[in-house]
Amino acid sequence: MSEKRDVKVYENFHILLWLLKDICWVTGQAVMGTIMIVPTVSMAIYIAWVTRHSKVDFYHNMAVVCWITANSLWMLGELYFDETPLQIYYEYSRYTALTLFAVGIGFVLWYHIRKRLKKNEEN
Repeated sequence: MSEKRDVKVYENFHILLWLLKDICWVTGQAVMGTIMIVPTVSMAIYIAWVTRHSKVDFYHNMAVVCWITANSLWMLGELYFDETPLQIYYEYSRYTALTLFAVGIGFVLWYHIRKRLKKNEEN
């Protein structure tokens, strides 16, 4: 199987993990949702590592790592700290998630800006 095909298999499996994690979140299954963070984030990191030789894939996959990590922090805040005396941790998880979403956007913008600048230099 080719390397591109291998990565596609990992990406498809990652989608399954992500959906399972989010189903746990929506149904309030805090423990299972928390457990699902580990394989979901790990798979995202692994996919980014495997695609590190392709700048376009790597930067976009790093954005996914940021996204799924932010999504997981948000989930933890909602499941464990929303509407509790520790609600400050829920607010903290939301701001940390927002920061990670912004870093993910930064990865994508960095790639596309560098690509555009390189293209302009060639012309």
